[in-house]
Amino acid sequence: MITYAALSPHPPLLVPEIGGERIKDVAGSVAGMRQMARELADSCPETVIFITPHGNVFADAISALADSQLKGDFSNFGNHNQGTSCKNDKALLKNIALRAGSADISMVLLDQDTALRNQLNPRLDHGVLVPWYYLEEAGLVEVNIVPISVAFLSLLELYRFGTIIRDAADALGRRVAIVASGDMSHRLKDEGPYDYHPDGKRFDAEVKTCLEQGDVAAFLNISEELRSNAGECGYRSLVIMFGALDGRGFTPKVFSYEGPFGVGYLVAGFLPEAEGKSLLEELQQKKREEISQSRDNESIPVRWARMILENYTRYREIPPIPQEMEVLRQQRAGTFVSLKKNGQLRGCIGTTEAVYGDLAQEIARNAISAGTSDPRFPPVGAEELDDIIYSVDVLGEAEPCSREDLDPVKYGVIVSKGRRRGLLLPDLEGVDTVEEQVYIALNKAGIAPSEDYKIERFRVTRYK
Repeated sequence: MITYAALSPHPPLLVPEIGGERIKDVAGSVAGMRQMARELADSCPETVIFITPHGNVFADAISALADSQLKGDFSNFGNHNQGTSCKNDKALLKNIALRAGSADISMVLLDQDTALRNQLNPRLDHGVLVPWYYLEEAGLVEVNIVPISVAFLSLLELYRFGTIIRDAADALGRRVAIVASGDMSHRLKDEGPYDYHPDGKRFDAEVKTCLEQGDVAAFLNISEELRSNAGECGYRSLVIMFGALDGRGFTPKVFSYEGPFGVGYLVAGFLPEAEGKSLLEELQQKKREEISQSRDNESIPVRWARMILENYTRYREIPPIPQEMEVLRQQRAGTFVSLKKNGQLRGCIGTTEAVYGDLAQEIARNAISAGTSDPRFPPVGAEELDDIIYSVDVLGEAEPCSREDLDPVKYGVIVSKGRRRGLLLPDLEGVDTVEEQVYIALNKAGIAPSEDYKIERFRVTRYK
């Protein structure tokens, strides 16, 4: 059973041996951490599960450290003495992983050899070590831990994973506390880690209100744009934590909130109570409705790309083109088909000019390639198809130009020298200047900025 749940910030300066004189500037957070740690310790857990955003984070899989004995220290923050060694609850971890697999949620268990072989971190990160410092101080020593890293899965998958943690604890009769490690906005001040953004304070205020009121539904409805603008790192940890509390009532308590260095630090605790309302089915139904609405509003190029990839993935067949899509046979152009899953790129393949007989064939070939042959990703599986969001870019003719003629929002760019050629589509997230656009295109082509190269630009009609 889940005995307690908590949100813990994780700046190493909260540890007195690291924070030094600066500890007085986060006195509210220190007091909040001590209150939270005492309440968690009083719930008498046998195992503490930490959900951290600073471990080995993957786009498509939850990960967890799997060695029997887990170690970590703050040497990356200038302190070589403040370390810890904890026993891993491998039985609970194995049960969680088996249940995740059965629910089609990928989970990777990393022992030290596997981690080092793949240049990953086999040690506890500060997202675990900071809250653990206060739990040890509260007397919680003879317990096992399970360190789990978040992933860039959908919020529904993360929430479902939280319910898997709960079910695994119940199946083993294990008393488990769960700590969602994460800071709030990193954009509260210009002198913070990132530039100031007004949505930073707005995000922190919304999260704080949701936690104070125990309003999980409102918390899950915080927009992706607001979360992104805020530059937060704790939201996904909290989604998993709330999933572990699904079906239980709880008493929320916000112990402290402050943001003295441009980063929001929020400490909160949640004491589980009697059986309550489950949100899982409601969230699943909402996802089904969103998918249905999205499919109803598709443009013809996007619907054709989706039909192609779905049929090819499931049956290795290319369907006949429907009558209402015959208009695609009347045009020839280069196209790019892009796939996204949970806001992350899942594949993108295209042609810079017409290669196949007509636009229908161009889209079909590139949709299959984007789903099966993008070297950056494994082939799309049938279980992913409902989560794929498609866009189709139809390219206009390229024309020679100079740097002064470029606009990264309006035009795509092609750079070339001899047989080396690099293309970048317009209006891409994170590409805001001509310099960035040309640099990326040159890098793709393997052309040095100092070389004499040709620049072309092109317009794109983007279908979503």
